[in-house]
Amino acid sequence: MNEITRIGPADGVAALEGAIAPERPALPLAVLAEITHRCPLQCPYCSNPVELERSNAELSTDEWKRVISELAGLGVLQFHFSGGEPTARRDLVELVAHASKAGLYTNLITSAVLLDEKKLAALKEAGLNHVQISFQDSDERIANRVAGYKDAHRKKLAVAGMVRAAGLPLTVNAVVHRQNLHHLPEMIQMSIELGAARMEVAHVQYYGWALKNRAQLMPTVEQLDEATRVVEEARERLHGTIVIDYVIPDYYARRPKKCMGGWGRQFFNISPSGKILPCHAAESITTLRFDSVRDHAIEWIWNESEALNKYRGTSWMPKPCQGCEMAEIDWGGCRCQAFALTGDAGNTDPACELSPRHQEIFQMAKAESEADERRFLYRNFAGGTWEKIDDPVA
Repeated sequence: MNEITRIGPADGVAALEGAIAPERPALPLAVLAEITHRCPLQCPYCSNPVELERSNAELSTDEWKRVISELAGLGVLQFHFSGGEPTARRDLVELVAHASKAGLYTNLITSAVLLDEKKLAALKEAGLNHVQISFQDSDERIANRVAGYKDAHRKKLAVAGMVRAAGLPLTVNAVVHRQNLHHLPEMIQMSIELGAARMEVAHVQYYGWALKNRAQLMPTVEQLDEATRVVEEARERLHGTIVIDYVIPDYYARRPKKCMGGWGRQFFNISPSGKILPCHAAESITTLRFDSVRDHAIEWIWNESEALNKYRGTSWMPKPCQGCEMAEIDWGGCRCQAFALTGDAGNTDPACELSPRHQEIFQMAKAESEADERRFLYRNFAGGTWEKIDDPVA
């Protein structure tokens, strides 16, 4: 087996890191709002819950406005509109305008396939500050196949051009896996040509629907080594031109990631129905019940919610986490991953080399990557069905 660079993945919330006490931590400076789970794409690596929330369960326009005002009053500075696909909501411009008037920095995290010049202009007029567009590949055929959406790549490129023409900053989010990693250098070059100031090279994280496609997506050890080399070279070569964030697959790490800065410490996500979650995948832990903004004030949920306090700090940790010198650095790693791989969210994250399951998980990932299964399981939102097919856009 080749030697692998097994480093901890990038945090993704580095700008919010700091010395925050685990008990009753300060509210986050930025909040991710999944305003809908509706999405025209069928990406096999989707980390949204397997059971998506329907439109009739979503917070109304007035409810989202109340939430936005409440967050601004609590000192939150950034509001990230996400999904699903946030542009599927007809009130998005109204919500962006309300957030802007409340003094919040607004970011749109989008697939871009439902956007056009008129909609983008309206969003900018409403006060939108930033756009992040997901790309499935630099190759149009592969990109459309992964997205499960005809002409997705062409539309994304067009909207990226509109974003820069409108004077809005652009981030490219490239989700990478075994079936597109060979195009990573081209994806980096594509981001440069699109005028992106930041690029996130994010290996698939196996939660939600992505877990159903793990065998199709898991990179080989050799691919991960090469991807790490490509990113490190690009960071050095393109320093001052573009910032490249890098997130590796946990299954190949020696140490667990500091997931969202620690459970309930530096981040929360709001689900379409208003549940406050410590991360966007937390509902995969079926043993927890998360409180909703429909029932409690946000500040009360942050401080008092049983679910948010469950794995906050270090007192909950089992051995070998309890007393480990890394306990207040990685905060025990990912609870969603511990639940998915061991059946108990309180267990040691198997990404840690001290976990009794670590070698088992590593070998499983290696075996799945070398089996080279390529046929994705796609999810159809309208019917809630899935089908094992080679190409839904052929």
